[in-house]
Amino acid sequence: MKDIVIIGGGAGGLAAALEAFDPSLDIMLVEREKHLGGILNQCIHNGFGLHVFDEELTGPEYAERFIQAFHDKKIPCLMETTILEIRKENDVFLIEASNKQDGLFTIKSKSIVLSSGCYERTRGQIQLPGERPKGIMPAGSAQRYLNIEGYLVGKDVFVLGSGDIGLIMARRMKLEGANVLGVAEIMPYSNGLTRNIVQCLDDYDIPLYLSHTVTDIVGKDCLESITISEVDADFKPIKGSEKQFDVDTLLLSVGLIPDTMVLESMPIALHPKTKGPTVDQTYQTSVEGLFVCGNALHVHDLVDYVTDESKRAGQFAKLFVQKPFKKPPSPIAIEANQNIHYVMPSSINPSVDLDTIHCAYRVTTKAEVGEVTLAQGDHIIKTQKVRFMAPAEMEHLTFTLNDLINHKDPITLTMEVIK
Repeated sequence: MKDIVIIGGGAGGLAAALEAFDPSLDIMLVEREKHLGGILNQCIHNGFGLHVFDEELTGPEYAERFIQAFHDKKIPCLMETTILEIRKENDVFLIEASNKQDGLFTIKSKSIVLSSGCYERTRGQIQLPGERPKGIMPAGSAQRYLNIEGYLVGKDVFVLGSGDIGLIMARRMKLEGANVLGVAEIMPYSNGLTRNIVQCLDDYDIPLYLSHTVTDIVGKDCLESITISEVDADFKPIKGSEKQFDVDTLLLSVGLIPDTMVLESMPIALHPKTKGPTVDQTYQTSVEGLFVCGNALHVHDLVDYVTDESKRAGQFAKLFVQKPFKKPPSPIAIEANQNIHYVMPSSINPSVDLDTIHCAYRVTTKAEVGEVTLAQGDHIIKTQKVRFMAPAEMEHLTFTLNDLINHKDPITLTMEVIK
């Protein structure tokens, strides 16, 4: 019987394991790949670690610092092991797993920290029109082919979607000699970090077509050309705005979804906006003892934020097995209101008295200056002015239980555009 099982050996899982570690506890990390580090291993560009280490690192450099600390603590780890299903019986989690050495087997644990990351939306999920030739793939897959396997996936490339992976791969393909004809984004604003727009597109003269999407794909065996069109406010193509590009590769950067498929047999409440589980301020889900963090909870824009959040999840998992805290019958809801897309956590467990409650949120509109207000009814808990807000960039705020006027009324978060 394990005390804590951490699922996922990327940035989140490693951070959670290091914080959950205690010589008196029996913990284990399970990773499906051959190497620890997760997606960071293929992210050879820099830009990681500015918040956590106060210096700029590449993805592998960032991962290596946590991998080394993980090995120094001699935390048990099962590599190349796939989790098939998770069940709970009599307060014990039954984790069905499989690997080459042991075949099918079951791990029993008092608690779980799920940090399985996220997966990319595919062509089928966004229902792109046109023929179905080879040469269309998620940008993250192309990144792995190029940075890990050493394969350049195309010579004439177009990118659909301005997520950070798509922006980074537009630059990467350009640096490797490919002809990158442009990036199309269906929204009127980019879904990537501002710094990536500048460093990956502007600095390399790669056009960005906002309010555009792919409306036709041509190619019998291999991709031959695509057509993009401008869209109106209802995201419908505008006739006469078509632009055709002769390409052999179309990379898709059209969104990420938290990977929680192993929880399908569990009675987990899911968040309608993030598509990940709902959690309270301890990152505990609607199932007691099951904690979720990182991109398995909601998609982050910086790995540093994944690390910070996962550290807290690891701390709470350790606290749970040492002195279990129960889910309240009526948690305090946190609701996203005006100009707020979502806020995480989505509820507060008032029985867990913390010095600080950390909230992450995303806005629905750009603001050069925005005023964010956290309130409980007419009671203002906190207000703060934030500069350069955008839907692609996560924001944070903190408060305490002592800031609340009661433990019953919901908390609301709003943002007013000042400028």
